[in-house]
Amino acid sequence: MKFSERDVDILARTIYGEARGELFKHGIASLIAIANVVFNRLKKNFAPTVAEVCIAPYQFSCWNEHDINYKKIKEVTTECSVFRTCREVAANVLAEKWPDLTDGCDHYHNKAIKPAWTMYLEPKRVFGSHYFYNLRD
Repeated sequence: MKFSERDVDILARTIYGEARGELFKHGIASLIAIANVVFNRLKKNFAPTVAEVCIAPYQFSCWNEHDINYKKIKEVTTECSVFRTCREVAANVLAEKWPDLTDGCDHYHNKAIKPAWTMYLEPKRVFGSHYFYNLRD
């Protein structure tokens, strides 16, 4: 697959908004797992482009205008080393140079919350502060 610069940028901003704090606490695998979920959603036809998967309403909280991360993801630049790492992760996951650490997962949530949709589910994978699930095969 070929991806636009916008796809890479939006995915990098999603990773940054959803998991930038994970890098120093838990390592790069936590960032890769977030990118894997987006890529898995693309492959499972959640939306026709990576950018549309990321910015779909109420799918990734950092893209909700009321979220505290929204302003941060809009303003971050490559002057930020963590964002540069997020861009590297996005590019390598989309190029399929790095493996799917989640084994097909298409949803996740922070361990600090318990969304209703997880009521009868066990996470398939755990990376850093997030639980990962495969809801659509």
